[in-house]
Amino acid sequence: MNHDSRRPGGTTDVVSTHAVFGAPCWVSLTTRDQEAAEAFYTAVLGWEWHPALLGDRFRMAVVDETPVAGIAAVATMWQMAVAWTPYFAVRSADEVVSRVQERGGTAAVGPLSFPPGRAALLADRDGATFGIWEGELVANWGKWRRAAPTFIRLHTRDAFDAAIFYGEILDWASDRPGCCEVRYEGGEVVLRSEGDIVARIGSGALDAAPDPTIRPHWQVHFAVSDVGACARAAEQHGGSVLSKGGTEAVLRDPDGARFTVTARRAH
Repeated sequence: MNHDSRRPGGTTDVVSTHAVFGAPCWVSLTTRDQEAAEAFYTAVLGWEWHPALLGDRFRMAVVDETPVAGIAAVATMWQMAVAWTPYFAVRSADEVVSRVQERGGTAAVGPLSFPPGRAALLADRDGATFGIWEGELVANWGKWRRAAPTFIRLHTRDAFDAAIFYGEILDWASDRPGCCEVRYEGGEVVLRSEGDIVARIGSGALDAAPDPTIRPHWQVHFAVSDVGACARAAEQHGGSVLSKGGTEAVLRDPDGARFTVTARRAH
């Protein structure tokens, strides 16, 4: 999504979802308390904050001049869950929403107009929440992609079934030039865009599990240099550590949103 209010001179940096359709293009946190969220993620991940084009309730996180993620303080206003959500680039938000509903998914919010584009929040037929964005991407989006500050993984009931669902709604592995490629590698479905791995889908989640981390969901990963330091900072600033290994930790912020920090490496 285009959260950035600043664009470099000229228009050569502008990338639209028509050029990268089907690929993950952004991640955004829906929260209740913008100031508290900014303070927490600054302490844990070292983020700086820029104003956003979408209004006072929206902010963009930046690291070393690279856009990383967005925050939208609209959970209460829109009666939405506090959560990190990945967004996929689409050519037509209306068309994708229709496809989702036809295939047993849910349209939770939108499409809504957020100039210079449109967004919708959806859920697949197993309940995993994701977003779509039609329009211009964030300024310096190419730099964001090359830096790979984020990565997404779908934990779902059946990876093959999920790949079919998302493939049909997002034109993965279609005959359209520039579409994402889908392959089965190492026990997972792997999504590639322009040759780069941009998402993974794995089986094993349980539909009715009482623990939300076991139910189908998209997990947002942030690449960091020190997983242990991030986990300690999360606990020191009102969050919690849900699980921790040598190269990865699942954390929860003070408002309840879950995310993963992963040791920086090639995916």
